[in-house]
Amino acid sequence: MSDDLRLELQNFLDSLHVRTTCVDHPPVFTVEEMMPHLQEVNGAVTKNLFLKDKKKKGLWLVSTRHDRQVNLNDLAKKLGVGSGNLRFADEEAMLEKLKVGQGCATALALLFDTDHSVKFVLDRDLVEGGYEMLFFHPMTNAASMGLPPDDLLLFLKETGHKPVLESFE
Repeated sequence: MSDDLRLELQNFLDSLHVRTTCVDHPPVFTVEEMMPHLQEVNGAVTKNLFLKDKKKKGLWLVSTRHDRQVNLNDLAKKLGVGSGNLRFADEEAMLEKLKVGQGCATALALLFDTDHSVKFVLDRDLVEGGYEMLFFHPMTNAASMGLPPDDLLLFLKETGHKPVLESFE
């Protein structure tokens, strides 16, 4: 299934004339497992968190640089959902909304959030930090796909997702 979704994603990116590069690697479930396979890439490697607001039941996808710490309480306050209200969403919700499972969360899966029910939080540094490429999983945790920051923004626009830009330290 992930191969079909990866192909669908690649076809969509091709239709936008997005320049991509891809590094295939063994399946990884953490940033720590992934990083040895991406030592040679030129750009920012991301980590992606799929979260839910326990009170309002909203869903959030957060993409930040792999080496950034994300304090969920601080983020919840910034997003106006109240401290302590952000939690990791279950895999079932991620499969339903983004068509990916555990270890595969990626901003590129927003292609499949056709009802725009997932709010997207993007690390401001990823689009303003001067990186040549930003690396995300392409619907599988057995690869990492790089695309230029401006092309990520084009992808988001074309899928109808407006990112909330946040700063993570």
